[in-house]
Amino acid sequence: MADLIAPHGGLSEPVCCTVSAEEIDSFKAEAATLPKVPVSAADLSTVYRLGDGTLSPLTGPMGEEVYNRVLDEACIEVNGKQYAWTIPLALPVTSELAGTLSSGQKVALTNPAGDIVATLDITDVYEWDKPKYLKSVYQTERTDHPGAAMVLEGDADNSHLIGGEIRVLPQPKNSSFGKYVLTPREVRALIADKGWEAVVAFQTRNPLHRAHEYALVYGLETLLRQGKNAGAVLNPLIGETKSDDVSAEIRMETYEKLIENRELGDGDSDPELWGPRDDSPPDRVLLLGLDIKMFYGGPKEAVMHGIYRQNMGYTNIVIGRKHADAPYADGTAIWGDFDAQEIFNNLAGELLIEPVNVGFAAFYESLGRVDLMENHSEEKPVFISGKQVRATLQEGEMVDPRIMRESTSKILSEAMKVS
Repeated sequence: MADLIAPHGGLSEPVCCTVSAEEIDSFKAEAATLPKVPVSAADLSTVYRLGDGTLSPLTGPMGEEVYNRVLDEACIEVNGKQYAWTIPLALPVTSELAGTLSSGQKVALTNPAGDIVATLDITDVYEWDKPKYLKSVYQTERTDHPGAAMVLEGDADNSHLIGGEIRVLPQPKNSSFGKYVLTPREVRALIADKGWEAVVAFQTRNPLHRAHEYALVYGLETLLRQGKNAGAVLNPLIGETKSDDVSAEIRMETYEKLIENRELGDGDSDPELWGPRDDSPPDRVLLLGLDIKMFYGGPKEAVMHGIYRQNMGYTNIVIGRKHADAPYADGTAIWGDFDAQEIFNNLAGELLIEPVNVGFAAFYESLGRVDLMENHSEEKPVFISGKQVRATLQEGEMVDPRIMRESTSKILSEAMKVS
């Protein structure tokens, strides 16, 4: 069965820069003789995603010209055609290390433990214009936000970037949730096996509230209403996130439980659509993780979330209110509530994956379920702030089941209980 959607960049199949099993020994032996370039934990996932094709059509970190074009024009060019690309990717290094590197040189990339993970044929070593990067990606001059903190604090020592052609060893599987992290080729094979005609991905970096679940199920229902034999993928981002975000291990446990208990969309799905059918949302939802770092980049990152998912083989992605959002330090918004939906109408190049836009959702007593707020202008929804949810969980208590499933509350309260 043919793939439902081509990879990004006009390719017929995803890029593969991963070292094959039979080459691993000789690859490691050669890499051991090369100069070493360390890669941070946050950027390590980028290296692996360059390897497995999640970042197709890239075959390595970007050189200076491509990097700057993304900042200036939000696109890359392949064979004379422009493709949407909104956050440039290259590997940061210190000025001291940059001084020892040059174009044409081959280096070994190492993880924080000092193990070799990849080799890079360097094409470019260039200065990192951090103010330009931050202004382009985050669309603001202010730097009191999580994205800027990653660059100005997390990468404080790094002043240069390197680009080139990469070859990457296979990524070791995480012991607790590695089975959910598949390469684009593996995901595409899984989708073909399901026989679906369309697949919508749901991006999240948080444990799910019922309003999140509603958005995922709404995405699935949208495709089913179009007459498609469709599926959905709960596709949490499990790379580097902010220190106050719930860890990937705990989050994956909550998602697993939702799937296992067949709770996704329970009570909140459209009875008219599902009533005549012999299946329900849980029969059409898969759990798969995406190991790449979070940029907290709002609209620009929403486009990247689409690119990753197109490369995985998904035809659609749910884009909700405040997608990939994080506020300024004082709590004010950087972007408008629906800017991440609007950016897809003004892309500077091709992107085949189609967004399914979803508005604000909440629980309404009159319905006894979650629904879109735009349908209830006269009624006040059941609402609890994120701050209140966190405080409740830290006290070891359960969140109102109209807001969050009991299974999710239970796992989070046990993890977050303040001793």
